[in-house]
Amino acid sequence: MEIRNLLPSDWDAVKSIYEKGIATGNATFQTSTPSWEEWDGSHIASCRIVAEENERLVGWAALTPVSSRCVYAGVAEVSVYVDPEDSGKGIGLVLLTELVALSELDGIWALQAGIFTENIGSLRIHEKAGFRTLGIREKIGKQNGVWRDTVLLERRSKTIN
Repeated sequence: MEIRNLLPSDWDAVKSIYEKGIATGNATFQTSTPSWEEWDGSHIASCRIVAEENERLVGWAALTPVSSRCVYAGVAEVSVYVDPEDSGKGIGLVLLTELVALSELDGIWALQAGIFTENIGSLRIHEKAGFRTLGIREKIGKQNGVWRDTVLLERRSKTIN
């Protein structure tokens, strides 16, 4: 498996994996994928990666700024998606570990993630990557008319003070 920078030409495969995540009902509140232009404009260019195996994308990870305010310039939200066909192989943890390293090279001191309480696999990989649980955000949003809770996790850089 190769981890490399996400390229615009990867968008169709990235979008497909994202759509599969949406379909699970436990990956995101999103109900559809954005256009490449929208996605590209909202994610940090230096912190976007893909996992490729046998010339096929099997997962991706990226960071989104949490705020446009300068005081939060070093805080980003994590997204990690693995094709369901390839789940359980450790790809998510490899992607997240590499994303953490890239974030620190980019001067990011805090990463956060909001994960549905039912998404045990994602919670585990974040914990293995050094994230800690800050709490449960109860009824933070509705999905298909049902209130959902998310676990709020954070990872503070050990190298950026």
